[in-house]
Amino acid sequence: MARAPSLGRRFVWGAILVLICLFTLLPPLLSHDVYSYIDYARLGVKHGLDPYVNRPSAAPADPVFAEVDWTGATSVYGPLFTLGTYPLAWLSVGAAVVALKVLVGATTLALVALVARLAAARGVDPLRAAAFVGLNPLVLVHVVGGPHNDGIAMLCAMLGVGATLAAEELGGGLAFAAAVGVKASAAFAAPFALLGARRRARFVLGGLAGLAVLVLVSWPAFGTHWLSALDIANRNLTRTSHMSLPRELYRLTGLEQGLIRAWVLGIYGVFFAYLLFWTWRGGDWVRAAGWAGVGLLLATSWLLPWYLIWALPLAAISRDRSLQLLVLAITATQLGTRIPL
Repeated sequence: MARAPSLGRRFVWGAILVLICLFTLLPPLLSHDVYSYIDYARLGVKHGLDPYVNRPSAAPADPVFAEVDWTGATSVYGPLFTLGTYPLAWLSVGAAVVALKVLVGATTLALVALVARLAAARGVDPLRAAAFVGLNPLVLVHVVGGPHNDGIAMLCAMLGVGATLAAEELGGGLAFAAAVGVKASAAFAAPFALLGARRRARFVLGGLAGLAVLVLVSWPAFGTHWLSALDIANRNLTRTSHMSLPRELYRLTGLEQGLIRAWVLGIYGVFFAYLLFWTWRGGDWVRAAGWAGVGLLLATSWLLPWYLIWALPLAAISRDRSLQLLVLAITATQLGTRIPL
């Protein structure tokens, strides 16, 4: 990444393209979440069951069930993503996996290209920004290799960032609504885009219009049941994963886990409010959103390696070296255990 400008555009983009294609072609790596995506689609299409109400265990004879890890969990994904996967139910399990891997690989490549374009507009070296996202090993192994839909959600969110920067506030609001329709976690950057928008009313109008369309499209299939995914995402904050900051604090101090989680989330809430105030006072809203994303990674007790992509594209165009170094530090702490060699 440091040498990207001297290596040249052809070399850097060639490396990004080859590696993303390579990890797209590999079988699913280190996660079975892709089989959950397919199972929820098959529940809805093949079995007539609402995936926000019914668990994979409701159809144990389905051919994909044996590959699902979270057999007792309803869907935690947005209705736009869930409905988008429904056509995969008509494919074989293997073909559906290939389709999802190609989709995630293509959207990740599109995200890298968008980051490079936004970086140039913000006075950041586009090759460094592209390498920062496209050559990150957690992105290659977990987002693309997984594959995981966080890359799709962040592509929508970054389209919202780009539209807002270009004074296309209506499109910015619509894009953020689409991001939430894929995965609710992408919503953290929307308040900063709203404060940074020149015409905030148009941003709000675009967001409300996007959410209205989302509700109308998802109503026939799910009613309001898809809102339960937001509650599940909230309950994940009470769970603990390996290498999260709250877990490490618990291990070092021996204090009660619930108390540590509450402290860390409280500190993050204050930090988030400060970032909003700083943005409202005229601070760089993209930079603030990047810090909010990194803060979320540090505050959550349920940290998974592919979540890094929440903050990565914002940090890449942030013009903030400290933020970028912190993202690289988080990457480094995850590498040893999250990519076993």
